[in-house]
Amino acid sequence: LPQHLATLAAAAWEEARQSRQQLQAQRQEVARLQEQLSRARQDGERWASALQRAQREALEREAMRGAEQARQQELIRDMKGRLLELLREKDALWQKTEGIDTPMPSPASHDAGLCARCHKDFRLLSRRYNCRLCQGKVCHACSVDTGKQGRCCLLCYQQRHPQAT
Repeated sequence: LPQHLATLAAAAWEEARQSRQQLQAQRQEVARLQEQLSRARQDGERWASALQRAQREALEREAMRGAEQARQQELIRDMKGRLLELLREKDALWQKTEGIDTPMPSPASHDAGLCARCHKDFRLLSRRYNCRLCQGKVCHACSVDTGKQGRCCLLCYQQRHPQAT
C-alpha cells in the first residue's frame, strides 16, 4: 500500500508538473497573442489614421477641383460674352458697310498716260497711282493715302467718307 501511494503521489507530482508546464506554455501563448493583438490594434489605428488623412486629402482635392472648375466655367462664360460682343460689333460694322455704295469704276482713259480726274500727263516727276477701289489711274494730287490699304482717288474717298468732305 505505501508503495502504491508513493506511485500515485509520483504520478500526481508528474501530472502537476506537466500541468504547470502546460499552464506556463499557455501563459506564454496568451502573452504572445496579446502582443500580436496590441500590434494589430496599433496597425489598425495607423491604417485608420492614414485612411482619414487620405479621405481629408481627397476632399481637399475635390474642393480645389470644384473651385478650378468653377473658375474655368466663369472664364468660359466671360469668353462667350466677349465673343457675343465681338459678333455684335462685326454685325454692326457689316450693317454700316452695306449702306456704302461701291463706286462705279471710272471709265479707263484711252490714254494710260493721263490722270483719270484732272487729265494731267504722267511723267518722270508726276507719279501714277492705282485707286484701290475703282482701279482708276490717278495722280498724287487726285488721290488720298488711306494708310495700310493704299491710295484711292478723291471721288471714291469722298463716297466712302462723306463726313471728311
